[in-house]
Amino acid sequence: MAKGSSKHPEVFSAASAQYFSDLKAAKEKMSEQMLRPSEAGAFRAMAAVAGSAPEDNVVGVGIGEKLSDGKSTGIMAVKFLVKVKYSPSEVDKKHMLPKTVDGLPTDVEQVGTFRKFLQPIPLPIPNPKLKIRPARPGCSIGFKDPNNQFLMAGTFGALAKNSQGVFILSNNHVLADEGQLPLGAPIFQPGLLDGGNSNTDQIATLTKFIPLKANDFNKVDGAIAKALRKGLVSNSILFIGPPKGTTAAIIDMIVHKFGRTTSYTVGRVTSINTDVSVQYETGTFKFSGQILIQGLNNKPFSAAGDSGSLILERSTNKAVGLLFAGSATHTIANQIKDVLTALNVTLA
Repeated sequence: MAKGSSKHPEVFSAASAQYFSDLKAAKEKMSEQMLRPSEAGAFRAMAAVAGSAPEDNVVGVGIGEKLSDGKSTGIMAVKFLVKVKYSPSEVDKKHMLPKTVDGLPTDVEQVGTFRKFLQPIPLPIPNPKLKIRPARPGCSIGFKDPNNQFLMAGTFGALAKNSQGVFILSNNHVLADEGQLPLGAPIFQPGLLDGGNSNTDQIATLTKFIPLKANDFNKVDGAIAKALRKGLVSNSILFIGPPKGTTAAIIDMIVHKFGRTTSYTVGRVTSINTDVSVQYETGTFKFSGQILIQGLNNKPFSAAGDSGSLILERSTNKAVGLLFAGSATHTIANQIKDVLTALNVTLA
């Protein structure tokens, strides 16, 4: 037994300097034995499965709290850090790690394989304002003002479908100019504000929109435009990929989106049943049961031109909302279930 230690290991609240000195000596002894370099070390470090032999499995020796069935014991011990923690029945007796070192307790903790952290090569962020074929959610789309008084662009939110075909899903104000355009109006990608050409860049025609009610609460700002050809459009959101179904937003859910103006952003749901008043060109409209989102890292989640973006739960890529409005600090989204129901479509 190490000098100064006792039969009952010291706990955090009463551990003596001598006890820690003994632990350190025991740790250094085991480190010298277990962490010897070898020519095969590099190969073993990359092995998918570690052998149970200490020279193959032990990747570190330290001092830490002993755990029992995952629970803290308060006992300080020599820690063997292993790639894989095998059960005693799986380990040959000659490969068993010692239960004590010089009378001091040990513990075994699985940590995997230690490797240097490489700086990842960042994926290029696509430019949503370019002409993209097939057109993908997240890119710039828009209509042409019949009076040629302005140019505009919004965001292709998602690809939707029903028995009649496949459609671009976005906002009423992005595809139908707040309900002022006739059905059949052409939709362009990119939007004319972003250099789209009305003679060559039409990809869809306005098919349906949900009128905005001035004297009652609205649920959605939504519209669909039927693709001229199925091959002209894709369901894969720029930088994110295809949505994996839908789910309901919940408080503190982490979400992401790709939009025409701010591209890829991440945010947190702060409210799921909010009634709001939103200013439009044709008036101020009230909406009930909306989702509120704030951007993470003190960055805005959206800006003008992101309207129509599909908002998805980041961990699952399930759609939760359709972005349609906001302020300098908050983004507002319709519940995706309400949008799809109102337009009689599903995500493609």
